[in-house]
Amino acid sequence: MSYDVKGIREKFPILSRKIDGKPLIYLDNTATSQTPQSVVDAIVSGYCDTKANVHRGVHTLSQEATELQEESRRRVRDYLGASSVEEIIFTRGTTESINLVASSFGSLFPQDGEIILTVMEHHANIVPWQLLQSRRPDLKIRVVDINDRGELLLDQYRSLFNEHTCMASFCHVSNVLGTVNPVKEMIDYAHSKGVPVLVDGAQAVPHIHVNVAELDCDFYAFSLHKMYGPTGIGVLYGKKEHLLRMPPYQGGGEMIAHVSFEGTTFADLPFKFEAGTPDFVGIGALPKALDFINEIGIENIEEHEQELMEYAEAKMREIPGMRIFGNAPHKSAVISFLVGDIHHYDMGMLLDKLGVEVRTGHHCAQPLMQRLGISGTVRASFAAYNTKDEVDAFIAALHRILPILS
Repeated sequence: MSYDVKGIREKFPILSRKIDGKPLIYLDNTATSQTPQSVVDAIVSGYCDTKANVHRGVHTLSQEATELQEESRRRVRDYLGASSVEEIIFTRGTTESINLVASSFGSLFPQDGEIILTVMEHHANIVPWQLLQSRRPDLKIRVVDINDRGELLLDQYRSLFNEHTCMASFCHVSNVLGTVNPVKEMIDYAHSKGVPVLVDGAQAVPHIHVNVAELDCDFYAFSLHKMYGPTGIGVLYGKKEHLLRMPPYQGGGEMIAHVSFEGTTFADLPFKFEAGTPDFVGIGALPKALDFINEIGIENIEEHEQELMEYAEAKMREIPGMRIFGNAPHKSAVISFLVGDIHHYDMGMLLDKLGVEVRTGHHCAQPLMQRLGISGTVRASFAAYNTKDEVDAFIAALHRILPILS
């Protein structure tokens, strides 16, 4: 099939905006993607037609809102290839999902346990484990390094496992380097040592096919705002065998079976981990984002984004002083770069004046920046709706501002 990028773009109202009189060129998709009108309409309908707290009432609105939320859970189960809705937990995002695992599953870790992370992790997959470590000083964190192309050192990864290893947690795709890690191979090795694995899939699910049963991961976390969906909605997939053992992450309404001052019993999965009122309006709109991806096909989206990235990188490498960070053979549509000694903030601010929206800074990956010997980068990242014309405009903008900054 032909890739109808014009038709895709028409589904996104924001793409008709202008920035300082220039057409909006949105290349900050790794941070958050834009939202199609179908998702916006579903959110509006949620507020206008079915707003009532879920799992709380017998009246019509509550029942309708509850069914919308649970249909979304079924859709996510199917999208991920999970075996049961009991394994799908709604959170506020990837960050909360990882915090849930670190706090709850981490409370089960044995004395003197060790946790394996990688140097390319987002802060969301570092700090929760450090917070656990602050409560459990006996725990150690061990870190896998990368080579100069931005690939994990798999020999080192394997060498870090020992009788104390109780968890491995790593990203599927680096939000800075774009590296697509060999997570299946890494999971299989961890399991051969009896070690469970959490995968941070925030940068993977919007761009590549993910099936948790095929990966055989123990936990998988991602956010909807990066995959054309509502903000403030995340998903944690967890194998049922683990979730049943884990204590609740938070206490409150919905996650209980019975409460008295003598003691409390907890609800069944997945509700044991969903305390309080969720963003049921956003969750109810979630299927529209999945519909958008399915209508195009995730494989077609990946192919389109790869084509844009390769096209952009080829043009960028012609620019004197260009440094692109992350050159793994298998990478997602992310380009982090610097030109000469120009500060990333200065470059980002001038690109914005020309309508080109990129991300600047350390990208919540300061340990990786330290490993690379830099303070930050400019990052351009692509989505289903970006075009080659936008890449050309981005490159033209770089050529226009670089003489000024130099």
